[in-house]
Amino acid sequence: MERLTPLATAFLAAEEADPQASLVIGSMAVFAGPAPRFEDFRDMVAGRLPLIPRYRQKLSPAPLGLAAPAWIDDSDFSLGWHLRNTALPSPGGRAEIGRLIGRVMSRRMDRRRPLWEYWFVEGLAGERWALLSKLHHCMVDGVSGTDLYRLILDHDGATSMSAETPWVPDPPPARLSAATAAVTALAGSPINGIRAIGGALRTPSRSVRRGLEVGRGLLTMSQALWPLQPTSLTGPLGGSLRYVWATASLTEIRAVRQALGGTVNDVALAAIAGGFRRLLLARGEDPGPHALRSLVPVSTRAPGTESELGNQVSLMLPYLPVEVADAGERLAAVRSRVHERVVGGEPVAGAELTDLAELGLFPLVALGIRTGLRLPQHQIATVTTNVPGPRETFSALGRELQEILPYVPIADQVRIGVAIFSYRDTLTFGITADYDAAPDIQVLADGITLAMRELSELAAST
Repeated sequence: MERLTPLATAFLAAEEADPQASLVIGSMAVFAGPAPRFEDFRDMVAGRLPLIPRYRQKLSPAPLGLAAPAWIDDSDFSLGWHLRNTALPSPGGRAEIGRLIGRVMSRRMDRRRPLWEYWFVEGLAGERWALLSKLHHCMVDGVSGTDLYRLILDHDGATSMSAETPWVPDPPPARLSAATAAVTALAGSPINGIRAIGGALRTPSRSVRRGLEVGRGLLTMSQALWPLQPTSLTGPLGGSLRYVWATASLTEIRAVRQALGGTVNDVALAAIAGGFRRLLLARGEDPGPHALRSLVPVSTRAPGTESELGNQVSLMLPYLPVEVADAGERLAAVRSRVHERVVGGEPVAGAELTDLAELGLFPLVALGIRTGLRLPQHQIATVTTNVPGPRETFSALGRELQEILPYVPIADQVRIGVAIFSYRDTLTFGITADYDAAPDIQVLADGITLAMRELSELAAST
């Protein structure tokens, strides 16, 4: 059986710890019109299902919680349950799109079924239509979720429609077999740990270097134990969500990089910091140096593993410089702080902790996860995740994919999150916010746009 990793299990546990949270990820892919028939859309998805076996699998909890939940075939799988058809009210613009995304993503998924939904959305302004994908975070991370577009959609000018093929699910394991498998997995944890120790002993110099790097990373990570300056950015969630977005040209971002230095991610984080600064000032709050620490996921995937489902990420926890008024100085501060986290080994330490959790006894690991999620969280004010998307043009049923709007979930007192996603020459900032706590979330989106404009003007004058 293929089982969830401790990290994937944590996304399930986060929902149990916070009844208002929905730990799903996804995006809205917007296509040129006219919209195809829903039946043709259904046939398109049905023909691609053999490429994504996970779409016909559900989670099966282990007896007595001895092991992580396992993926098994859903003998009652019905494609119709996972495909939804809806239409936006007129005029089908940004406000209507945002309300739909907020409403769909705020609903939790039924764990008795495969953990995904596709929404066929008609009625977008300009005779456009959209595919809103919704997947539970325990199944995919941002990179592997994005790679699913390469299986579902057409790209590079090629069309690869496939006819629906018969599918026979594997029978569910008998209770005794499931219990035996769980005990076997539990017993295998110490063996895997011994193997890991043996591997480390065979390469002592490398292991020492790795240990020192992890130790340095843990020391860097420990700085995040310092609580944040209290602001309205954190607090209880209401369960309903708002969604807005802003966009920037990758050509302009590269010009900023060349003139002012840094990476695409540095420029994006600087723009986000400028947006949050504007939001805090609009709320009459102090954008102090300890107001906005962000959880920044870092992919640990090896090249060529983008299509492997699951979660392979570490993290960084930098303060975003909302206290800095000047756009250029703000970018320099982001570059410095991210560099400190990387050089300090924080992503390495995060990855090592994840690996060690997979070697531990699952009941103890699960207990640690649940205990940690119940503790009050005062260290993180937002999440900013950056996923590089496709540069080539995608299409579906002969319609060009024009833009992709990314979505990131929020939970654990974090009231606002930002997903950064690139498609062709556009970088899109998808902003998720608690409905009750952030009625002014458009201020953040406008602030990101303004901050990008300031950086572009500064780069042009340099």
